[in-house]
Amino acid sequence: MLMKNSEETRKRILHAATEEFASFGIAGARIDRIAKASRSNKSLIYVHYGSKEGLFTEVLAQHLKDVYKTVHFTAGDLPGYAAGLFDFAMDHPELMRLVMWCGLEQRKEWPLDEWSSFDAQLKGIAEAQSGGKVASDYSPRFLLTLILSIATAWTAANPFGSSIEPDAVEHRDVLREAILLAVERICNARQEQSSGSHSPR
Repeated sequence: MLMKNSEETRKRILHAATEEFASFGIAGARIDRIAKASRSNKSLIYVHYGSKEGLFTEVLAQHLKDVYKTVHFTAGDLPGYAAGLFDFAMDHPELMRLVMWCGLEQRKEWPLDEWSSFDAQLKGIAEAQSGGKVASDYSPRFLLTLILSIATAWTAANPFGSSIEPDAVEHRDVLREAILLAVERICNARQEQSSGSHSPR
């Protein structure tokens, strides 16, 4: 029973912390507000997470784990991967705000590789390029960055607002198809086009 209560308290803390950090970032977040919203003890939060920064890292890590459990990376289907990321980002705008705050506050710690195997994704793209399945106009790192940017452009992290199109939510299927097409064209760009230009490395 004690373990169950502890787990429920942890869930409440992480939920409240998600809302707090997504709204105010790390610097602006307040542990006392998180404690009040989660109906928990402020001292207990520090015992479990060490600091406000430690709590933010745990919150971001949990959300990133959800991404990689839900959206599966396949180097042979990068358009499909982009569409999956788009759907997840649209359904979880709080994650994109957390990522935005992480970048704005220039945090170098990034709780990602353990679950996403970022290096494995780059390796998969490189192998797909070597096998001729994906165009080599761009380096694997630049291509993956491009795909991530396109897939999340219509979220709360977008500096132009929640969407470039005013009715983006109502026309979500149209946006998804546009993203699929854009990434497909990037991945199928003709190899010969890169011979006369310098690819970003």
